[in-house]
Amino acid sequence: MPGISVLTAHTLLSEVGPDLSRFRSGAAFASWLGLCPDNDISGGKKLSVKTCPVSNRAASALRMAVNGLYKSQTWLGNFFRRMRAKLGAPKAITATAHKLARIVYQILSTHQPYDESIFAKSEQVARQRMETKLKAQAKALGFHILPVESALT
Repeated sequence: MPGISVLTAHTLLSEVGPDLSRFRSGAAFASWLGLCPDNDISGGKKLSVKTCPVSNRAASALRMAVNGLYKSQTWLGNFFRRMRAKLGAPKAITATAHKLARIVYQILSTHQPYDESIFAKSEQVARQRMETKLKAQAKALGFHILPVESALT
């Protein structure tokens, strides 16, 4: 799994254990790790949406694992770079660690190996979105973009 080294896996298993049946879902597991926003609402008004401060070694290990994804050419690496550009580094690290926690929960609860091909469709949708955005920007600047194959003919 990208980002998860042997040391990170040992830390996760020592802190959480191999049995995750005490958590009802991956979202509950991520919340226990303190990787979910804590919506502080009073009188119908949002006061704060920061994550809960949690002293958890597993959450720290997942956050450190995310740092290894910066130059990774995987789906998770692309997700981290998109979130970093959009939200800034600290929030992107937390968002990607949240995604990693949900993947770890799924792997440990179903005993299935990690399969990168599941995320191929999401990667294709993100690429399509990026192409559409670039074409719109080029059109606004008065340019027309052609794919490389059609430009050579």
